[in-house]
Formats: sequence, structure tokens, C-alpha cells
Amino acid sequence: MGNLKRAALTTTVAAGLFASALLAPAEAATPGSVDPGQLPYSSATWVGVHNAYEKAKYPYFADALDSGAGMLELDVWTNVFGRSWRVSHSNPLGNNNNCENASSPAQLRTRARNQDLGGCLSDMKAWHDAHPGHRPILIKVEMKDGFQNNNGRGPAALDALLSARLGDALFRPADLAGGLPDLDTAVRTNGWPARSAMAGKFVVELIPGTVEEGNPADSLWTDREYAMHLRALAAAGRLRDAAAFPAVHGAAAGDPRTRYADAGIRPWFVLFDGDAGTYTGGTVDTSWYDRNHYLVVMTDAHNVAPAIDDTNPTETQARDRVNLLAGRYASVASADWYPLPSVLATVVPRGSGQ
Repeated sequence: MGNLKRAALTTTVAAGLFASALLAPAEAATPGSVDPGQLPYSSATWVGVHNAYEKAKYPYFADALDSGAGMLELDVWTNVFGRSWRVSHSNPLGNNNNCENASSPAQLRTRARNQDLGGCLSDMKAWHDAHPGHRPILIKVEMKDGFQNNNGRGPAALDALLSARLGDALFRPADLAGGLPDLDTAVRTNGWPARSAMAGKFVVELIPGTVEEGNPADSLWTDREYAMHLRALAAAGRLRDAAAFPAVHGAAAGDPRTRYADAGIRPWFVLFDGDAGTYTGGTVDTSWYDRNHYLVVMTDAHNVAPAIDDTNPTETQARDRVNLLAGRYASVASADWYPLPSVLATVVPRGSGQ
């Protein structure tokens, strides 16, 4: 594992399947088990927490980062009626969250909450500084009402904010591209790095939000706008400026990128995000995502038949559901299982449920 600082973790072997394990600030594999750190990032299935910024789930965002979850979700508002990039579920004008804008590890869990996106990112960097070899964490950002480029909250401004607050803790599109012409070519050619090589990194995913998708006046959604931004940066030789990955939102059969009339932006999508029930319902060939090293976030994992509790299933039920989705080639099984940290820490080989 190189010079990364590792600490012990518990690896669970479930019913003849591969091991579950946590790549947290540290990792050590149980002899004879699969070491999750050696899996390519796209060859693993891990667990995510929906809306991890909510105070009812975690008093502080640092607690969400401590949870062991491999994906944490933030909701962001940009509309002209409020200031900055607001983080809230249903208040488009202000902040309602567990972020505190800590500038150092010592300030975590000491400051006033309800900060903007910059405050959440500062908490992430402070936590990262305390745990420099932490598991790679996917930060899913739902842009509730989309970008507002005319008001200073467009893709370039988001890149600048992410870069200023997270710095070298970011895993960037340029890191994945590795000099190849686009992200699709890169993952098809080389795949994603090993999880151990991505230790200490945050991967930022962008999806269009519920308000944006329901707005008939909005014809430029987050996914398309940011993919166009990536293409333009690459053409200008500035892909290193980009800080996030756009996701195709909504499970669909075939290659969902064909929805984009502009075929030139399709190669900039290597993340896909949609309902777990649709992905597992028999109409979608999810092995296609695995073969091409694409990441797939499967949401509402609890609703896949037979449905289990959305917040507090038994540990066995939750683990079985993660294994089921791993068998359907999920990268992330997302739910609200915050009361089950041992489940949140689960990492299994993708496809291991087959």
C-alpha cells in the first residue's frame, strides 16, 4: 500500500461472497480475503448516504465523513434570490445543514452550522488534513435548480470554489484522463486507479436537481452544461482546471448518453446515476457499465424488491441488499442507512453477488 498510513479494519466474509471492508484513514486486509484497497475504483461496490448534510442524520458533516460511507450527498441551490451556493434540502434562499466552515481539524464540531457549500468543503478539507490517507469518498452534489452562470455561479466558478477549498484532495477529470482525449477513452483504455491510489481523495459528482428538471424554462441542465464545460476546457488545453464529473441522471436501457443530441459531449460522461429498482428490474444491462469501467450510483437501494426499511433495516438486510446490488454491478448502493456505520463501511468487489 506504499507509504500511506494504514490502521486496522474489520473485514467481513458473507455467505461465500467476497469480503466487505473499509478503506478509511487506513486499511489492512484480513489474510486470505480480498483487499479492497487493491480493487480498481470501478471494480468495487460501496455504500452511500442520501442527503448526508442533514442535521437529523449527523450533527456535523465531520460525523458523516467519520461514518465510513463511500458516498455522501449534498443539495446545492444557486438561484438569484439568495447569496452564494446554498446547501439545503428545501430552502432555496438560505442554508440548513450540518456544515460549520472549519479551517482546521481542531475546529471541527466547534462552530456554528448552516454554512454554504464553501463551508462544507472547508469541513471536508479539515477532516482530510486529520485523515490524509482516508478512503476515497464520492461527493454527490445535486444542483437543485442548476447553475446560474449569469449570476457568478456557473461551472467555472464551481471549479474555482472546489479547487480553492479542497486543493490536492480532489481527484480531477484530468487525473482520470491521463492525457487521453476524453474521459470515455480513458476509462475504456485504462479504467480507474486502484482504491489505494485514490486514498485521500474526494471525487465530486454533479447531477441535475429536482427543481431544475421540473422547470420548463430551463433547457440547459447541469449534466449537459458541465459536460460542455469539460469539452471546452479540454480543447483549450485546460482540463486540469475542471474539478467535477457530470453524471447522466436517470436509469435507462442501452447507452443513456444517446439522449444528448450533441454527440460531442457524450464522451465526457463516465458516471451514471439513477433508481436502483429500474437498474435491477430486468430492462437495463448493467454489465455494460462494468465492462466499460463506468461508475453507477444506484439510489433508493431499500426499495428494490423485497423492500426493506429506508433508514434502519437489520444489518443483515442491509448487507444482503448491498451484495444484491453489487451483483447488478452497482458502484454505489445509496440509501439513508446512517444508523448502521458497519454497513456504511462495506466495500465488496463489483459483480460479487453474481
